[in-house]
Amino acid sequence: MEAAGPVTRTAARRRDRRLRASATLEEQRERRPGRRRPRRRWAGGRAGESAAPSSRGSRIEEDQEAVFREVVSFTPDPLPDRYYDKDTTKPISFYLSSLEELLAWTPDVEEGFNVALGPPECRQPPLSSGRPRTLICHDMMGGYLDDKFIQGSAAQTPYSFYHWQYIDIFVYFSHHTVTIPPVSWTNAAHRHGVCMLGTFITEWKKGEQLCEAFLAGDARSHQAVADQLVLMAQFFRFDGWLINIENSLSLAAVGNLPHFLRYLTARLHQQVPRGLVLWYDSVVSSGQLRWQDELNQQNRVFFDSCDGFFTNYNWREEHLERMLGQAGERLADVYVGVDVFARGSVVGGRFDTDKSLELIRKHGFSAALFAPGWVYECLEKADFFQNQDKFWSLLERYLPTHSICSLPFVTSFCLGMGTRRVCYGQEEAVGPWYHPNAQEIQPLFGEHRLEGDGRGWVKTHCCLADAWNGGSSLLIRGVIPPKVGNVAVRLFSLQVPVPPKIFLSLVYKLEGPSAVGVALELTTGDAGSCHVGGIMMLNAETSSRHSPRPLRVPPTKLARWVGRCGQQLSGGWVQRCYEVSLRGCLLQDLFVSFSRPPGSQEEENFTCRLGEIQVVDANSLLAPLPQVQAVTISHVRWQAAASEGEGRPAGLRLSCTLHWSYLLPHVRCFRVHCCRGTGGGSPGRGLSEPEKPTFLGLAFINRYRIVDLAVAPAGPGRDGRVEFLVEPVPKEGFLVPRAEWGRAAMLYSMPRT
Repeated sequence: MEAAGPVTRTAARRRDRRLRASATLEEQRERRPGRRRPRRRWAGGRAGESAAPSSRGSRIEEDQEAVFREVVSFTPDPLPDRYYDKDTTKPISFYLSSLEELLAWTPDVEEGFNVALGPPECRQPPLSSGRPRTLICHDMMGGYLDDKFIQGSAAQTPYSFYHWQYIDIFVYFSHHTVTIPPVSWTNAAHRHGVCMLGTFITEWKKGEQLCEAFLAGDARSHQAVADQLVLMAQFFRFDGWLINIENSLSLAAVGNLPHFLRYLTARLHQQVPRGLVLWYDSVVSSGQLRWQDELNQQNRVFFDSCDGFFTNYNWREEHLERMLGQAGERLADVYVGVDVFARGSVVGGRFDTDKSLELIRKHGFSAALFAPGWVYECLEKADFFQNQDKFWSLLERYLPTHSICSLPFVTSFCLGMGTRRVCYGQEEAVGPWYHPNAQEIQPLFGEHRLEGDGRGWVKTHCCLADAWNGGSSLLIRGVIPPKVGNVAVRLFSLQVPVPPKIFLSLVYKLEGPSAVGVALELTTGDAGSCHVGGIMMLNAETSSRHSPRPLRVPPTKLARWVGRCGQQLSGGWVQRCYEVSLRGCLLQDLFVSFSRPPGSQEEENFTCRLGEIQVVDANSLLAPLPQVQAVTISHVRWQAAASEGEGRPAGLRLSCTLHWSYLLPHVRCFRVHCCRGTGGGSPGRGLSEPEKPTFLGLAFINRYRIVDLAVAPAGPGRDGRVEFLVEPVPKEGFLVPRAEWGRAAMLYSMPRT
């Protein structure tokens, strides 16, 4: 068994003092089962950047590369079932099922795979603006499906959500006591500036007993639970909790409930920037379980004790009218529940959900859409994308969009899934894959028609049929009517104070023989004082909208990064690059424009795929890149593989964990590769037959679990060798030279007989 390494206990002792509760709770904690292996605890630093586990084998240095020596053993290094799939050792997301588990939980380095990359990206307007918000409560078939596999899976028809620009808050819901959002969802939400909440739920008789245990005693009991919930959100980097008490409470318990909510909310605000605690409409102030379908005097005390109130679903417009007086100036903190499945006596639901939204927005409230995955669960999987787009297009007029407000802004439109995997136009792998962590920033979807001319239109779709980078691209279809020079579609809303010079790039591909022109356009604010160089005005009426001039060759100082500007790329893709000088400007919108070919007078139909858009501070490209360092190998597991033929030695399958050091704020993700030797190499002599690196997968934290990698058997008295390479992908989205990658190698030999 691997040594766990040194443990810093100061934070643990401080936390244990906070968690002292009633005698009942202490007894429950003492009864928790013992652990099979020492736990390496979080010492209070940045989660996910804790020390790597110790390597089981010896380590030597070779040409600035760490080399780990292993003797093959078929006795596995045990891994905790909570954090790893017991059959494959793939890292998984997890939940807690009891109060005892919650109180016993402490941050552990084994949980590093579950830590999100960072907080939500900046977007406008913020939640604090008071504008009515849109919340999604994601409840799908019990939760923790294919999305629990942190490094992805081979799911063929998974659920995907991509209308992020319309929502403010995403709640991951299940009926487990403590629902910790899978990190893949948290990363996707945060990439779009959306807050991610977990769920704390109690139900039925068991829920009554649980609530009695932590709410009916003194303040230390409920504060212990609140402290644990706050610590979880802080450690895993999600943003708060939906509190759902769906069982009756004793008078003592319900009397302490507002104190619990106030303490939880205050502590969360201290520890988690922009943290949120929401209350679901269930228990009333008497302790009875009586859904009110509105905010009123019977549940007002819970609303006053936290950040927001999520109503039950069986409301009518008169409920909304009564709530106006109850909510006062906090209209946006009331989230009116809409069951998209349309169960019970509800307004709207399904493809009539717009009827619910119309009434909610009429009265100025926020909306909480429960289970919009209805389009996936109840309709044909083959039509999922069409149905998803239909559902959200019906709601679009009631869902104000959000603006990106930071650079760099880069997206390949990847949905985090595909039927093959592509890297900058080069196919890497064929076969279905699903990795929500890998979802890129998604645009505004929908259909846009020309005013005054019903024949001109542009429509955007996500499409898995082709990709520039990842598994999908953005498909744009449209018609340019006669006597109209061009049509354009707004893809992104921005509110970005831009640096003096920005670099922009557009990668696209026209389908078929079309000669339609494709161009990137942008709008700027503060037009009175904004000076723009390197672009031309489109017309006087839209003086803040501009079309940059494409660069024929890249700027000399940026040639290292953008040497393909203006060139035809592999797979028929084309890259257009732009350099724009700005002063005192606010970048507001990004459009793609389609113009008719010179001399054409007829109606022009076009189909175009967008593979990537980049908007980058040009000076950031000149900054030196940090290097991936201190790559280590641990948690090694060997398995024998079947022989490939008569007389040939049986192969080996290797599973292990890589860990490395890198500043996460600089990175978009990591690409992990390997080079496998043929076996029989001598120590220090490298690969006997060098090969091109094989792509293994993506990481969104400083670690990656390699599972069942086929490697050659080591010959008698000789070493096999496998090398691992960690390629950082910076937020600017460019390829990093291999010299900046991290490297570690493993030399392995068979045990002596």
